Amino acid sequence: MPDFVCIHLLSISGEKITIAVFNETGNWLTFGCAKLGQLLVWEWQSESYILKQQGHYFDVNCLAFSPYSQLLATGADDNKVKVEFSRCFGSYVHAWDLFRYRNFRTFTTPSSRQFVSLAADQSGEVICAGTLDSFEIFVCSMKIGCLLDVLSGHEGPVHGLMFSPSNAVLASSSWDKTVHLWDAFEGKGAVETFSHTHDVLTVVYRPDRRQFACSTLDGQIHSWDPIDGLLMYTIEGCRDIAGGGLMTYRRSAANSTAGKCFTTLCSSADGSYILAGGSSKYICMYDIADQVLLRRFQITHNLSLDGVLDFLNSKKMTGAGPLDLIDDDDTDTEEGVDKQVQGKLGYDLPGFMPNRGRPIVRTKYLRIAPTGRSFSVATTEGVLVYSVDESFILDPTNLDIDVTPEAVDEALNEDQPNRALILSLRLNEDSLIKKCIFAVNPLDIPAIASSVPYRYLQRLIEALAYLLESCPHLEFILRWCQELCKAHGNSIQQNSRNLLPYLKSLHKAITRIHQDLADTCSSNEYLLRYLCSASNKK
Repeated sequence: MPDFVCIHLLSISGEKITIAVFNETGNWLTFGCAKLGQLLVWEWQSESYILKQQGHYFDVNCLAFSPYSQLLATGADDNKVKVEFSRCFGSYVHAWDLFRYRNFRTFTTPSSRQFVSLAADQSGEVICAGTLDSFEIFVCSMKIGCLLDVLSGHEGPVHGLMFSPSNAVLASSSWDKTVHLWDAFEGKGAVETFSHTHDVLTVVYRPDRRQFACSTLDGQIHSWDPIDGLLMYTIEGCRDIAGGGLMTYRRSAANSTAGKCFTTLCSSADGSYILAGGSSKYICMYDIADQVLLRRFQITHNLSLDGVLDFLNSKKMTGAGPLDLIDDDDTDTEEGVDKQVQGKLGYDLPGFMPNRGRPIVRTKYLRIAPTGRSFSVATTEGVLVYSVDESFILDPTNLDIDVTPEAVDEALNEDQPNRALILSLRLNEDSLIKKCIFAVNPLDIPAIASSVPYRYLQRLIEALAYLLESCPHLEFILRWCQELCKAHGNSIQQNSRNLLPYLKSLHKAITRIHQDLADTCSSNEYLLRYLCSASNKK
């Protein structure tokens, strides 16, 4: 250090590094690049990467959960797909192998077309893509990689596609104010047409396929029975989604519902509620049975985005338009980029207006996790995850510096076994964890097991597996295991990959004890029968 000798030279990014910090032990270095959304953690002693990731450079347009909610795939305007699936805004559809990280299928049309919607059937064998310019739906085979059929009938861009969860019926929504149901496999054309009074923006099936919902340009959500062809209900959502005025608004946002509509919908697994988002700073949750608004989520409070403020400054409105939209810059470049070529470099992507590149707040896509305990939203600011699990909430006790063995003993003396157990898990000392487990009254095990934060489950399961093999209090430890599974079953299932080694250890210990007890009882079975019969004779 005194001579400033170069230990290692690391190339991180083509843009400037905005942050660089050491960890507490000094063996890890963290670098961040705000412009590209890059994050890198480097261990200088072994000269290896601990973490290297990069977020999306432009708006996230679509996302999807894996079947067990453990993976989340996102696609954005920067032509990148994170994790798994792709929906491209171009004349190609790409299919990716997640194990080999390679593109194994590329689908295209006989003539150049622009795709704006994509859907796959439940088996993943058939891919359908809707177009913006020819108003057609192209049906492709994933297995043989060829075009199977072209579905014609719409008179506007096909912006929504979804297969029925239980059969081969494809629902498509279009700007021609209709929703069509197609038998995509038989190629019989449109099965039925559902007409609306305004352009239809998206369509989504309920998981039980008994209903499908679609949103229209006037801010309404319509639910149809696809079997009988009946309109089940209509939700007036234009007032619910209203809020936040753009620079070009000449009246308050509270009194204007122009342009406020839902562009993405998602139904819950049981069909009891539906989530809706679109050209607003709000996401709305509606009850299906009563057609009422349950809750409204505001996705951002970032005032640098257009459409967040409910009341604009009227002093900035002039006869020539808003002052913020007047380009009074004499230079021909902005941030080192020629204004004439900004469109070629992606400055005119959806979500941006010619107001000096200021993005408009909106929800582009949302999906509910298969477990039903969380949902993810693709917004102008990135991907947001909302969850009802307490494991996502910061535990204030982690900020306490007085985590010592003395503090554990003090909590036990004050008859606070819950606090003592958490402190011992944070200290990660086997003797203290064992002491706190046995200090719990058997009647209090359900309450204390349910209050253990998820982040400490791994260590607690490991400690219980060890105690099963070494202590004689079998029923007491099994009661702990039972209550933990009852209280944290969903969290254990969602994170089974991380907890698998510790669950295997616990299962192995329980299996061994069961085998020992079975052998003991089997060898004494006839003796027990004799004693029972002898007592009856007396």
